[in-house]
Amino acid sequence: MPSVLIAGCGYLGAATADLFCEKEWEVEGWTASADSSAALSMKPYLISAVDIGSREAVTAAAKDFDTVIHCASSRGGDEQVYRQIYLRGAQNLALAFPQARLVFTSSTSVYPQTDGAWVTELSPAEASLPTSKVLRETEEFILGHGGIVTRLAGIYGPGRSALLRKFLTGTATIDPGPERFLNQIHRDDVASALFFLAQRALAKAGRTFDPRAIYNVSDNHPRTQRACYEWLASISHRPVPPVGSMPAPRRRGNSNKQVSSEKLKSLGWKCRYPTFEEAMRESILPDFERPGT
Repeated sequence: MPSVLIAGCGYLGAATADLFCEKEWEVEGWTASADSSAALSMKPYLISAVDIGSREAVTAAAKDFDTVIHCASSRGGDEQVYRQIYLRGAQNLALAFPQARLVFTSSTSVYPQTDGAWVTELSPAEASLPTSKVLRETEEFILGHGGIVTRLAGIYGPGRSALLRKFLTGTATIDPGPERFLNQIHRDDVASALFFLAQRALAKAGRTFDPRAIYNVSDNHPRTQRACYEWLASISHRPVPPVGSMPAPRRRGNSNKQVSSEKLKSLGWKCRYPTFEEAMRESILPDFERPGT
């Protein structure tokens, strides 16, 4: 039975751990706090509170795993938080698990393009924001240790969609000026991509498989912000949000690009929710907690 450690068992990590468990892998999940660990105590696999930014904590909790997935969240932190969780966390995991395949969940925010063009893994990823620069440092560290880097588009899924929540609360506005593309990916599709890559790497271990790879993980169907809001308005019989007076500040920068996941798809990975509309209809809208309910 292959084994995996999910280092960061939050919104994405818990869904990923669930999938690996369903596929009969031996699973362990780590959370940042004892409270988070307690909230997941009913899971059919071990959950432990381990601070991956602490070398002592990681070393004390280490055991043998075939794959270690670093998918901890910065929780909106600044450059210092990113460096502690992502880069130092990766360094600590690499030291504690020298035989494991490392997989890091990075972000498409490392692509700074602003012209709306398509970007692939070969496109320049010359991050400009301090936080994105830390992600690039972490990516290079992971690749240097024979690991796999996944660059994730904006994650949404059951109970989580900032776009939908703003629309339902009436706080949404459409950015003025040129149309801006949104690159998104359903949480469960990220989990399936991580499983797909981990399984592929394990199956090809010792052969010609080159694990030093970067993979974009997006639904491959970017939509403009306006198109998303217009679609939500059409199915809910609500007005389209107004155009704002100025673009809302974006924590991940003011890039504008279309992220391609053709490289991952060419290996055989498929999205369960290949478009924003399908994800909304089938997974998010039916169970979304509406404000005031």
